[in-house]
Amino acid sequence: MLKRLEEISARYDALSRQLSAPDAYLGADFAKLSKERAELSEVVESYRAYKKTEEEMNAAFAEAEKETEEMRELFLGEGYALKEKLRAMEEELKVLLLPKDKNDERSCTLEIRAGAGGEEAALFAYELYRMYMGYCEKHRLKWEVADMNETELGGVKEAIVLIGGKNAYKRLKYESGVHRVQRVPETESQGRIHTSTCTVAVLPEAEEVEAEIKDEDIRVDLFRSSGAGGQKVNKTETAIRITHFPTGIVVTCQDERSQLKNKEKAFRVLKSRLYDYYSSRASGEEAANRKSLVGTGDRSERIRTYNFPQSRITDHRIGLSLHNMEEFLSGDLDEMIDALARADTERRLAGSD
Repeated sequence: MLKRLEEISARYDALSRQLSAPDAYLGADFAKLSKERAELSEVVESYRAYKKTEEEMNAAFAEAEKETEEMRELFLGEGYALKEKLRAMEEELKVLLLPKDKNDERSCTLEIRAGAGGEEAALFAYELYRMYMGYCEKHRLKWEVADMNETELGGVKEAIVLIGGKNAYKRLKYESGVHRVQRVPETESQGRIHTSTCTVAVLPEAEEVEAEIKDEDIRVDLFRSSGAGGQKVNKTETAIRITHFPTGIVVTCQDERSQLKNKEKAFRVLKSRLYDYYSSRASGEEAANRKSLVGTGDRSERIRTYNFPQSRITDHRIGLSLHNMEEFLSGDLDEMIDALARADTERRLAGSD
């Protein structure tokens, strides 16, 4: 590990010299080199702090050898305290050296679909929609609805949202999967608990070069927007449906009254789905992971259960249960998401040993 850190530190210094040379003309490479240097800075700063602490520890133990009994105890105490600090710093460096997910800093597409459970599933899908909207507001992430298929009772069959902002995908990627709800529906006269499911998919937004769409590969259809109970019905054809022939992916967008805006959002969603589709095909492991995350919506497949009678939210991947249903559904997801991120880091560290 130390050899790798020395190499990173040397590369950082070389980049610093290259970027600060007064007579160097870097042209288009300047942004690329600046980005690389910025990505290395956190590791280098932590490593240099580690080396400084190591020097202080060695100096403390060296002084202990020279001093009187009373002063020796003082320097030894300082040395052992610094040794403990070094252990913690070493663990932090191991985390920093883990390969970064290249998608973490990107914006993302959030897709919520009602699964098993009929209207109750659709109502729960809308609650998940509101939950993520609250979370995005809290973290100042941009929320743009691309498509929303509502039911007459206020539920949602499907909602597609474009979420913008740095680290949007990093914050939300662990939410992909099947979410199960257990509660007594308002329409249930016998007081029986019903189980319903919804699927959530979080896809990183693709860059232009990663998801090229050829004109001959798609068909764009225009149609009139429609909604539950006649809501949001337009007399003009502003809704957009894009069909991608090579993959069979179909994207619909009808939330905006402007045909141009709907078309723009539909293409963004299509690019995200294509990026995910081809990335998954390129790696069998990613494809298996994608399948396990999204699932089919069946009751037996789940990553998280929302038990309303007990006000308990349980994430089955890490065995964590929280008892703050109201706050959680209003968007207070940080404790759960942070725990999932820590578990993922620990798993990756164990795999790197």
